[in-house]
Amino acid sequence: MKAIVCTEYGGPQVLQLHEIEKPVAKNNEILIRIHAASVNFGDRMARNFKAITPRQFNMPFLFWLMTKISFGLRQPKITVLGSEFAGEIEAAGRDVKRFKPGDQVFGYPGLSFGAYAEYLCLPEDGVLAIKPANMTYEEAAVAPYGAIMALNLLRRVNIQPGQKVLVNGASGGIGSAALQLAKYFGAEVTGVCAAPRLEFVKSLGADKVIDYTKEDFTQNGETYDLIFDILGKSSFSRCKSSLKPNGIHLFASFKLKQLLQMLWTSMSGGRKVICALAPGSVEDLNSIKELIEAGKIKAIIDRCYPMEQAAEAHRYVEEGHKKGNVVISMD
Repeated sequence: MKAIVCTEYGGPQVLQLHEIEKPVAKNNEILIRIHAASVNFGDRMARNFKAITPRQFNMPFLFWLMTKISFGLRQPKITVLGSEFAGEIEAAGRDVKRFKPGDQVFGYPGLSFGAYAEYLCLPEDGVLAIKPANMTYEEAAVAPYGAIMALNLLRRVNIQPGQKVLVNGASGGIGSAALQLAKYFGAEVTGVCAAPRLEFVKSLGADKVIDYTKEDFTQNGETYDLIFDILGKSSFSRCKSSLKPNGIHLFASFKLKQLLQMLWTSMSGGRKVICALAPGSVEDLNSIKELIEAGKIKAIIDRCYPMEQAAEAHRYVEEGHKKGNVVISMD
């Protein structure tokens, strides 16, 4: 089968199209014919993790070290990237009960990656669900990761109708899903991003948008019930005055400093810092499927590249041009 392979760390040019062995499903696995996979933050980081220093990594040092060992110190242990996809089941192991050949599915293999290929094997109990009926393969391929993460984290802070929410990093996978989910939960949502993606964020339903290159949201006098920071770019000290008296500063990516702030604020009343991880679950993905089919979440595709142009797809995203999601098609 064809696969997009990287045998060394580096820029987009390390992604090469090769023939590799087609996987065979074990008794508890399904074999999926991949139709489309996304170009997301995790794929780009894993492709060049050798260059990511502990300071650049958006999590504490221990997380960086564990990831470094998992990915490979000098060269990649994982040579086929792709952490979210949509496709069709071609074969199922004899013990599989949830799925059958012909089912159209979408899913999130997570840090095992593997979706940048024509075929992928996953265990039946993996983060996998039937594809939303109202989405194409390309649209479904960009939905799983950001949406299940955002849903899990917003549920943890018990978001309520009428609250004011600011999403810092609203144009990325988690941020764009968080914006739409916060609207679904009845909040008034402000999205923060760079100028090229303002229209994209508006199209997702943001009540207000802020170009962070021109306006500092911590200085505009607005206060929020929830500030959801996707990549840990803001700080509690700077955002404290932008939070309401019982407001929450939620970090999807965080350092040790934010963890200590969470401990400190949890012991006192008033504004709080919450740092949380969302591993992803089948239950959350099925909830996302239902919300998509109900029209509460949508995916906007900017560009779709063939497998042969995977490097160009990564380069386009890294240069900051994308206004929506970028997909690699395996068809």
